[in-house]
Amino acid sequence: MIKTDILIIGAGPTGLFTVFEAGLLKLKCHLIDALPQPGGQCAEIYPKKPIYDIPGFPEVLAGDLVDNLMKQITPFEPGFTLGERADTIEKLDDGSFIVTTNKGTKHHAPVVAIAGGLGSFEPRKPLIENLAGYEDKGVEYIIRDPELYRDKCVVIAGGGDSALDWSIFLSEVASEVTLVHRRNEFRGALDSVEKVQELKKLGKINLLTPAEITELEGNGKLEAVIAEKEGERIRLETDHFIPLFGLAPKLGPIAGWGLEIEKNAIKVDNTLDYQTNVPGIYAIGDVNTYPGKLKLILCGFHEATLMCQSAYQRIFPDKKYVMKYTTVSGIDGFDGTRKEAPKAVVKAIE
Repeated sequence: MIKTDILIIGAGPTGLFTVFEAGLLKLKCHLIDALPQPGGQCAEIYPKKPIYDIPGFPEVLAGDLVDNLMKQITPFEPGFTLGERADTIEKLDDGSFIVTTNKGTKHHAPVVAIAGGLGSFEPRKPLIENLAGYEDKGVEYIIRDPELYRDKCVVIAGGGDSALDWSIFLSEVASEVTLVHRRNEFRGALDSVEKVQELKKLGKINLLTPAEITELEGNGKLEAVIAEKEGERIRLETDHFIPLFGLAPKLGPIAGWGLEIEKNAIKVDNTLDYQTNVPGIYAIGDVNTYPGKLKLILCGFHEATLMCQSAYQRIFPDKKYVMKYTTVSGIDGFDGTRKEAPKAVVKAIE
C-alpha cells in the first residue's frame, strides 16, 4: 500500500505543479499516470512544439516545460506509479480513499486530486482485422523499454513526431527499422523529418510511402506485416509492429466513481477550491468544468494552488496555515535542501 497526503491522478503539467504547491505546505504527493513517463500530452504527443502562454516564458517547448517542472518538484520527492491507470476508488470510514490501478497497485490518501488532463490516453489503433490477437505478441502501441527492440526487425506506422522520433532512436537499436506512412508528407518537427531523410540515405531506415499496413501474419506471435502501396501488396518480415497514430483521451474508469460529469468533464466548485461533489476528491486542469472554464495550462496551475490550500485544511482541520511569499520564507525540500533569497546585511557605515 502506497501512502501519501495527496494522491494525484495524472502527471501532466498541472499534476506536476501540484507537487510543488503541496510541498510548500509540507504535504507529500504521489502521482499515477497511464503513460510510461511524466508530462502527459506535453511529453507524449508534442514535446517539440512551442507553448507561448506560460507566464515568464515568451516561448518554451512542451518537453522543456515538463523538464523544468520535474526539476522544480525534485526537492519534494514525489512518488510515481507510471504505466498504470487509476481504476477503482474506495472511500473509507475515516473519509480517506484507497485507489487501485488496473495492475492492482493500491494507494491510500486523505485527498485525491484528479489532474488527468482530457482523461486517460488510449492509443488510436489501426483498423486491422486480427490486430488484437497480436497485442503484446509483437504489436505495441507505446514504447516503454527500447531494449525490447535490440537487434530486432521493427515496422513503425505513423506520420507525426512520435513515429519520426522513435524511428530515429530505434535505428541505433534495432537491426532493421521500416517507417510506413499513408502519405509522402510527414507532420512533425523539421529537424526530425530531415534526420529521417538522412538515415534513409544511409540505409539505416527503410521508408515506405504512401502505404498502409493492412494485414498481420504469424503463428502465436507476429512474423510479418502486409503493406499496400498504390495497389501493390508488400510483405515485410518483422518482429515488431508499432502503430503510432496518437492517443485518444477518455475519462475512463473515473467516469464510474460517482462524480458529477458534464460533457466528459468533472464538475467542480470553482468559487472555492475545485472540489467535486464527493468531499475529498478534487479535479483540476483540463479534466474539470465550471462556468467560464478555459482549458489552459496556466489555469491548471492556478487551480492546483487553491486546491492545495483546501487539501491542507482537510488534512489538518485544527491548524491554520499562514501564507508566506517564497521570496520571504524560502523553500525547504523534503530532501534536506533549502533555497532562499540572500539576506540583507545590517552594517553601520563609518
